[in-house]
Amino acid sequence: MQSNRTLSALLFFAMLVLLVAVPAALAKGEKAQKTVVHMKNADGKSIGTAILTPAAKGVKISLNLHGLAPGERAIHIHQNPTCEGPDFKSAGDHLNPDNKKHGLKNPEGPHAGDMPNFNVDATRHARTFVVAPGVTMGSGPNSVFTGNGTSLVIHAKADDQKSDPPTAGARIACGVIQKPK
Repeated sequence: MQSNRTLSALLFFAMLVLLVAVPAALAKGEKAQKTVVHMKNADGKSIGTAILTPAAKGVKISLNLHGLAPGERAIHIHQNPTCEGPDFKSAGDHLNPDNKKHGLKNPEGPHAGDMPNFNVDATRHARTFVVAPGVTMGSGPNSVFTGNGTSLVIHAKADDQKSDPPTAGARIACGVIQKPK
């Protein structure tokens, strides 16, 4: 009899926590969401998509790209929500609200927009994902939606993850990241 009351009390408490915690998390923008980013090359042609979803630590970016030269490529989140070709300089610098140094392996870094490289296969496709550990899909300065949004930029070469400034080469593709409506 006592154990049934204890169990009932525990269940009641658990339900109460859920009723309070879930709406609070949703109000902070922590609900599961998906953002599709349309990636374009320097000629303004579509090269595929990147789908952003919240991850345990950061943001998961699922890539479905085509038409890129085979090899390892750098990818970063840049501070401006613009992608004017052919050089994509309009995307600005990497998202870096904490004024850190560039690179996941840099002892004074990384930028919020830094993330691991990805590979393009021999058929010129990349169907993979990377996790951007320094950003969120919530609110605040490290959000991919900060201000009016940010951009996702692919570079011609791999990132050594420690040089500042980065040595990843030219910006070869870009897509604007904005909050879904």
